[in-house]
Order: sequence, then structure tokens, then C-alpha cells
Amino acid sequence: MGEELLTPTKIYVKPVLSLMEKVPVKAVSHITGGGFYENVPRMLRPGTAAKIERAALPRMPIFSLLQRQGSIPDHDMFNTFNMGVGMCLAVAKEDANRAVEELNASGEQASVIGEITAGDGGVEIC
Repeated sequence: MGEELLTPTKIYVKPVLSLMEKVPVKAVSHITGGGFYENVPRMLRPGTAAKIERAALPRMPIFSLLQRQGSIPDHDMFNTFNMGVGMCLAVAKEDANRAVEELNASGEQASVIGEITAGDGGVEIC
């Protein structure tokens, strides 16, 4: 477990800058301490919210272990940890597949994990 917890933060500058040359990126959020509930709202425009699909997130064994051993509620897990998602990018729906393809071609493990909806700036994980 110690080995996993000491894994350095991944730096996304080069793949994100490369993507921005090919696809219009509307917003970026690094999912660090504060997890989804604190970081994702920083990238939202007024009158919008983020809907994150739990099934689209990678389920890394370390998070399951921490949650089980610590009896940590889901909300606290997503508010504290990145749950395997280091960076969120917002692109137009019609550009999502191309953005994923470009990031994956650069060696990242990208996927669509949700959408931006009308709302009050919050994050819903469903």
C-alpha cells in the first residue's frame, strides 16, 4: 500500500497542450486534494454543473481498500481523492471522441466520464 500511496503526481502539461492545438478545450481541472467536489466546480461557468458517471471512472484497487478499511462514505472518497482521475477537461460534446483519441494516442488513459449540464455549479456523481 505504501508503494501505491507514494506514486508521484503525473504531469499532464505536454499532452494537454498538444491536445489544445487540435481540439478546442473549454476548461481544465486538476483533480488533486479536494477531489471532484472542490476541483471540478472551478472549471464550470455560472449556471452549469457537472454530472460524473461513476461507472466511467477507473476503479483502482487502492481506493476500494482505503474505503473498506476506513469505513469511508462515498461522498468523502470523492471529496478527498481523485479516484484515479488526475485531470478533467471540458470540450464540446462533438469534440469528445477526438479529444479522447488524441490523449490516448499520446499515451494517456483518457475517457469520457460525464457531461456539463445546467445547474448551480455543483458536481453530481451518479
